[in-house]
Amino acid sequence: MKIRNRLTLLFTFITASILLIFASVIYLSAKENREKEFYASLKKEAITKANLFLNAKVNSKTLQNIYKNNRATLNEVEVAIYDTSFRLLYHDAVDIDVVKETKTMIGEIIQKKELQFYQKDWQVIGLKYNFQGKNYVITAAAYDEYGYKKLQNLLQSSIVVFIISILFLYFAGRFFSKKAFEPIVEMTNKAKKISATNLDLRISSNESKDELSEMANTFNEMLNRLENSFDAQKHFVSNISHELRTPLSAIITELELSTNKERSVEEYKKAIENALDDAKKLAKLSNSLLDFAKASYDPLEIAFKSVRIDEVLLDARQQVQKSNADYKVTIHFENDFENDNQILVNGNEYLLKVAFVNLLENGCKFSQNHQSQVSISFVENKIALSFSDNGIGILTDDLEHIFTPFYRGTNKVYADGNGIGLSLTKKIILLHKGAISVSSKKDFGSTFSVTIPHV
Repeated sequence: MKIRNRLTLLFTFITASILLIFASVIYLSAKENREKEFYASLKKEAITKANLFLNAKVNSKTLQNIYKNNRATLNEVEVAIYDTSFRLLYHDAVDIDVVKETKTMIGEIIQKKELQFYQKDWQVIGLKYNFQGKNYVITAAAYDEYGYKKLQNLLQSSIVVFIISILFLYFAGRFFSKKAFEPIVEMTNKAKKISATNLDLRISSNESKDELSEMANTFNEMLNRLENSFDAQKHFVSNISHELRTPLSAIITELELSTNKERSVEEYKKAIENALDDAKKLAKLSNSLLDFAKASYDPLEIAFKSVRIDEVLLDARQQVQKSNADYKVTIHFENDFENDNQILVNGNEYLLKVAFVNLLENGCKFSQNHQSQVSISFVENKIALSFSDNGIGILTDDLEHIFTPFYRGTNKVYADGNGIGLSLTKKIILLHKGAISVSSKKDFGSTFSVTIPHV
């Protein structure tokens, strides 16, 4: 069932329930008021007739004739008067006798002074009445035909109005729910048109800052992220294809040339060495791409634990110097740490080592003396790392693009690379809730500043 239909039915049900409760309260109140008013009328009639009989000394026959004459046209009150010894003094119609008084009933009336009850649909009231120092018991009974008719008419009118109200509420609910859901229908139709080929389409927002506008803005923000992600993916795939094609083409060319004709042992060795260099480039590129993919995982899927930064730096230095024997890395603590917690971070040891290796290799690679220095300091709740070198530096125009995947600045003529290292490093540092920045001056070296919160 659609939300629109559910809301319509829910609105109708809730409103109808309120109307039903309201109508029930009115009906029950009218019923209770009718009963009270009629008992009051019976009491008044009983006392009036008792006064006529006891005080005005009106003849019993005259009172009975009045009763019989009135009863022919309306529901006259039937009155009976007893003394306290259950002796009948007066009765409007003994032959009818709706109440059928008993000695027990008279005794209960004397005890309670007033008694109200029903005989079928007839209402009966019994009173203890004092006249000239003597107690009497008066009973009065009548059928409230007019009151019952009014109640019946009220009930019928309430039912008719209730049914009409439900129909009106249902159609009104459908109309208003349709109006309320028109923006959602419009958004749905627009969203159906959006696909991978036209991610530039956006859902209209009415700037009213209501829930629908907020949902539209959230959806548009998601589309912005998707569009950027798709564009980045296209760019990434394009760059990967280019980076893979170059060494593969070189390998194929070397091998084809070496098989065209007989060559000397030295020439074969040279071809194998060239193919091996290109294969190593491919392996390094593949590893970088795997690391880049791992750093792009959901943080919840990456294993984090307490890691000592100094140990990770030492492992990174060892890896760099193992791969390049002429590279030199020095690590310096600018201030002492008071406890182990200051040197601990909540991170992934492998990814942090990848990031530090990239920074150390870059420093050594672009320095004539192949040296890189690392300074460690502790600032409040963060660990500050400074990777510096005395190399060729980075041009100002290249600085703003240095962390873009596959971007290679003018320095690419000095050393081989694939443009993934620094972008991967930044992604890893951000994954650890840290920050990275770079400052550089041509021919005076570069400094990469990294801050990571400690445990």
